[in-house]
Amino acid sequence: MTRRESQDGGQTQTLDQTQLTRPRLFRVLLLNDDYTPMEFVVMVLTRYFRKSLADAETIMLNVHQRGSGLAGVYTREVAETKAAQVTAHARQEGHPLALSLEPEAAS
Repeated sequence: MTRRESQDGGQTQTLDQTQLTRPRLFRVLLLNDDYTPMEFVVMVLTRYFRKSLADAETIMLNVHQRGSGLAGVYTREVAETKAAQVTAHARQEGHPLALSLEPEAAS
């Protein structure tokens, strides 16, 4: 809290200073399955996560070979929204693509 006198003489104003903290971030991971086509995963990464085609193909290969791939890191609300949008689109197309959210390690 800071106190400061105004120029008209006698009044004192109290100003509250709020310390802002950064929101916690969450990693959005795409999980491997044996049914979702690789092309669909690449499309999801370019459309919903704004990845370049080259980056999307690299992430898709990580999903295929390692079991998961990092699509992006976002605040909780953004991560949940993207996961819900991708899941809805995958189900609409008949794919079982699954996503996982995990908190980013605190630094």
